[in-house]
Amino acid sequence: MSPLDHKQPPAGRAAMREAAGLEARGLTAPPTLRGQDGEGSVQVHQDADLRIEGAKVFSVYGKGGIGKSTTSSNLSAAFASLGKRVLQIGCDPKHDSTFTLTGRLQPTVIDILKDVDFHAEELRPEDFVTEGWGGVQCIEAGGPPAGTGCGGYVVGQTVKLLKQHHMLEDADVVIFDVLGDVVCGGFAAPLQHADRAVIVTANDFDSIYAMNRIIAAVQAKSANYKVRLAGCIANRSRDTDEVDRFCEKVGFKRIAHMPDFDAIRRSRLKKKTLFEMPDEDDIRIARAEYVRLAETLWAGTDPLAPAPLPDREIFELLGFD
Repeated sequence: MSPLDHKQPPAGRAAMREAAGLEARGLTAPPTLRGQDGEGSVQVHQDADLRIEGAKVFSVYGKGGIGKSTTSSNLSAAFASLGKRVLQIGCDPKHDSTFTLTGRLQPTVIDILKDVDFHAEELRPEDFVTEGWGGVQCIEAGGPPAGTGCGGYVVGQTVKLLKQHHMLEDADVVIFDVLGDVVCGGFAAPLQHADRAVIVTANDFDSIYAMNRIIAAVQAKSANYKVRLAGCIANRSRDTDEVDRFCEKVGFKRIAHMPDFDAIRRSRLKKKTLFEMPDEDDIRIARAEYVRLAETLWAGTDPLAPAPLPDREIFELLGFD
């Protein structure tokens, strides 16, 4: 039975309040930064002890359904094919970020913590980490119960657990695969850990509109954290003209292009990355592009500082005549 399916004892209810980012066991909420990340912001301040050191850290964002998990998993596989030790953290209650690497859905960190009443000392790495293709270490952070809590708390608890078990010390690359195009402080929390943010888009108005808002969120975070924008990936798109037009206008950069190959869709249905699929022409082309992207990110990208457009201007740039 799921820990959410039965009545919680008093200690369990306290843990649920903690999972919602509320006061629990006499602990107060983490300190906040009010206004420092932009007009009207209220941000949870990162605990200095949770800083990820040694690994190169990337956060992948984009419009909901644009292919972030497919991109993240294939990028992790590409890094692994280059001999890098990779850790991928899915930051979505659906917990489907890593299933093409592992071939299955795995339980979330938050669900596992609930099972032990948030006594993290009872957990071992194998309880919440699954090894996927190429040795990629796969973690699904999960999320708070629907309508309650904050995704930022979930990300923080996941990083804390990985630090306690020294999982981050052995990683060359850490990839956060982040829920949808949400720009609230909670799901922007991975930006507190990342060196570079990557945005997945398509060659259409809605995806580029979401990218414009994500750029604004990253720029706000960069005022207090080391994160900078690496560029965007045009995904599932035959052409890139609209993406390129937007990038030229705001000072951004497209760093990869994944065409709308049916093989990429089929790989997800088969619960596999492209690196496990048969050597068809389309698969070889897409694999090579992911490897080239991994090499680009590993070598280091310029810290981009595009100027996001006001809503009216992006409508005028990309909207219908």
